[in-house]
Amino acid sequence: MHWVGTWAASAQKVEAKLMPPSLPELGNVTIRQIVRVSIGGKQMRVRFSNAFAKAGNDLRITAATVAVSNGSHKIKANTLKPLAFQGRSSVAIPAGKLMISDPLDFDLAPGADLTVTIHVEKHVNEVTGHRSARCKSFFQTGDAVAAPSLKSSVNTNTWFYLSGVDVSANENAAAIVCLGDSITDGRGSTEDENRRWPDFLARRLLANPETAHIGVLNQGIGGNTVCRGGKGEPALKRFERDVLLQTGVRWVIVLEGINDLGGGKTDADEIIAAYRRFIALAHKRGMRVFGGTILPCGGSFYAKKPQLEARRQRINDWIRTSGEFDAVIDFDATVRDPKNPDRMLKAADCGDHLHPGDKGYRMMADSIDLSLFK
Repeated sequence: MHWVGTWAASAQKVEAKLMPPSLPELGNVTIRQIVRVSIGGKQMRVRFSNAFAKAGNDLRITAATVAVSNGSHKIKANTLKPLAFQGRSSVAIPAGKLMISDPLDFDLAPGADLTVTIHVEKHVNEVTGHRSARCKSFFQTGDAVAAPSLKSSVNTNTWFYLSGVDVSANENAAAIVCLGDSITDGRGSTEDENRRWPDFLARRLLANPETAHIGVLNQGIGGNTVCRGGKGEPALKRFERDVLLQTGVRWVIVLEGINDLGGGKTDADEIIAAYRRFIALAHKRGMRVFGGTILPCGGSFYAKKPQLEARRQRINDWIRTSGEFDAVIDFDATVRDPKNPDRMLKAADCGDHLHPGDKGYRMMADSIDLSLFK
């Protein structure tokens, strides 16, 4: 048996405007968050991050529990279990650090909705979380980590402090990291329905007996870039934390670069050089790296950027023909309009001509050859 990631979210700084309006500072508050795991297990542990806090700002979690979700802010009370940290019910996580809970016996079913509930003692300057959860997190004043429901709660669509869930799995089990931007983060998909392309991929893997032991870790950040600027730390900077230090990873899918091109300050050769860096770093860890071609964005607000389409085609041609990735996943070919190849198919488009909708994300996931993960 060994540890394998079953769920993850990329850590980033969460702005004050994303805090619940009635709780502008997260002090003496219970936070209940719901995540949909990929693979299951009989033992689990949870990761919490205080990566972006200012020096001296410990994240003090006084109590934490896990349970199977019963919808919204409710839990299945008979599944509730407390988390511990080196045998203690509370923990102080220093600024810039990650904390992993003690192993916990817990019957976690594949594809289950898991709630993680914590009580935070006081507000931390520069809160760490994930801006675009695509589902609700619930907040209630005081310590209610064991409550079967948070009847007085408010909610927001952001995850706070929670960065991963691992399960103890058989030796053949492993995880895939999906590294990307808002297209991997699921912008344009239906909220609260887990319809990002990594979600559809996870369901396909679970439904196939030959791949049902493979976890999927979504490390997409909306507005993220490969090289510079954008939301969150650029992929070049976050690659170690979000890929190399994830648990039980054997494969990486890289789908990122459209925001660099849309910003107009990064050329194709810089992005290709970054891809080569990703490949080299991952290969040193024994991981296989698959290159996802960049989707078309004709008709979007990015389309007016000079040279964007030529640079996108140059990058995609390199991904397809260089042989440097271990395999190619041709997302561009899957969703582009054959009559207007600089645009997405209408059926795949969420409407902004940059992000797919639910059908487009399903098309992307369905295009992936599962034999890549044998």
